[in-house]
Amino acid sequence: MKNKLKNQVTLPVIVAPMFLVSGPKLVIESCRAGIIGSFPLLNARSSKILEEWFIEIKEALALSKDEKVAPWAVNYIVHRTNKRLEEDLQLIEKYQPPIVITSLGHPGPIVEVVKNYGGLVFSDVTTIRHAEKAAESGVDGLILVCNGAGGHAGLINPFAFMGAVKSFWKGTIIVSGGISTGRDILAVQAMGADFAYMGTRFIATEESIATDIYKEMLVDSTLDDLIYTDAFSGVHANYLVPSIVNVGLDPTKLVSKETVSITKMNDPKAWRDIWSAGQGVNLVDKVQPIRSLINELKSEYEIGLKELNIINEK
Repeated sequence: MKNKLKNQVTLPVIVAPMFLVSGPKLVIESCRAGIIGSFPLLNARSSKILEEWFIEIKEALALSKDEKVAPWAVNYIVHRTNKRLEEDLQLIEKYQPPIVITSLGHPGPIVEVVKNYGGLVFSDVTTIRHAEKAAESGVDGLILVCNGAGGHAGLINPFAFMGAVKSFWKGTIIVSGGISTGRDILAVQAMGADFAYMGTRFIATEESIATDIYKEMLVDSTLDDLIYTDAFSGVHANYLVPSIVNVGLDPTKLVSKETVSITKMNDPKAWRDIWSAGQGVNLVDKVQPIRSLINELKSEYEIGLKELNIINEK
């Protein structure tokens, strides 16, 4: 399975599904450029819109004349408070996305559905215990959401996380957290991962559905502009401080939420004006087409690979 999936891409990258950022255009253009594009199902604000998105993506990729079109993926929230849990599962079964990424809960209920049509299930994990439970459920891949990732990021260093997971897991491993360049992608592979999981740099692309103000803020921001807090969703995430200030809040006086629910974690009112970014934000210096960004990543990756080969030859 690992090699088959790797052979379907031109660069071992999955564009992370980002709330209120990833849409059909981002997915289609990513896949056409040879990397795996994805979107959260809840970005489609109704089941009717979601069905339209499924159709749009499938038809566009089927008609694509690109030499190597990568598979596409969707992000399915398995938390019990997801009001569209059953509706979205039915649409997954009907339109059969090649990869389903599960978040915020045990992936067990969806594994059988996806495997029945030949798809793959990857699970977001932020702790060793989460990884162990996901592995026991029969998923095909584990996405290690490490420190430095945008959105709901974990706290574990990627080196430590990778080493711990490899002690019990032989399946596909995807690593997330501050990955911004082609050299970073190569480094993740050197650690033993199969794919890099990238988000922040793809927010500032012409195809993302993020607002222009959000994209401009990414270009202007640095690492010092990030804050890690659970004040908005009940789960810790990395946010852009300027966006918090812009809505009249003091970043030094944020209050933690005591409860967690899918309605808070995916509340459009919160995420619409308070924006997330990963620690790779320093590398976002312009808004550009996805194709241009991916070409840059490929070039950096190939240069890094050549330099590594030269070192090995010595």
